[in-house]
Amino acid sequence: MNDLPVTIALTGASGQPYGIRLLKVLVEMQHPVELIISEAARLVMKEELGMDIHSEGDIVSDLLGNEATSLVHYHSPQDLGADIASGSCLTRGMVICPCSTGTLGSIAAGVSRNLIERSADVCLKEKRKLILVVRETPFSVIHLRNMHELSLAGAVIMPAAPGFYNHPQTVQDLIDFVVARILDQLEIPNSLMKRWMHN
Repeated sequence: MNDLPVTIALTGASGQPYGIRLLKVLVEMQHPVELIISEAARLVMKEELGMDIHSEGDIVSDLLGNEATSLVHYHSPQDLGADIASGSCLTRGMVICPCSTGTLGSIAAGVSRNLIERSADVCLKEKRKLILVVRETPFSVIHLRNMHELSLAGAVIMPAAPGFYNHPQTVQDLIDFVVARILDQLEIPNSLMKRWMHN
């Protein structure tokens, strides 16, 4: 099970640091990753992080430097012929982080216009873990209906909502809280945050 890759997709919502941190932590833990980044996510990365990613061939090294990049297999979002578009390709599951409400709606409608949507559809039909880290506020009734439908279909709806009971001191602490909860859902042990302990 540990050898199976995790599919990570970043879409065009605010919250790119969550997805990038998740990617880096998985690589540090030596977990293989199938990575997809939408065009809209690249635009948001530039706004939020000052990262200007142009060449698909350089994306992994742009995000990780030269650290363990062999563990990350990058896919163009337009590559519907990629192995992860098939249910016969085994993965540990998929995390869309951040997940835009547009992507949320497409998956809820069963639309597979790109590799992100198709890979999510595969996870649902194969009963694999699909975690949607939705980053929007407030939610409209349409968003809530889409989340309800996807929850019924087996997806995990996990809004990017960090907790404060562990007394975060930095923005990184807030990011790590969300990433830790994602890893918990993937059943990957981690110590990124201080856990709630009863006295």
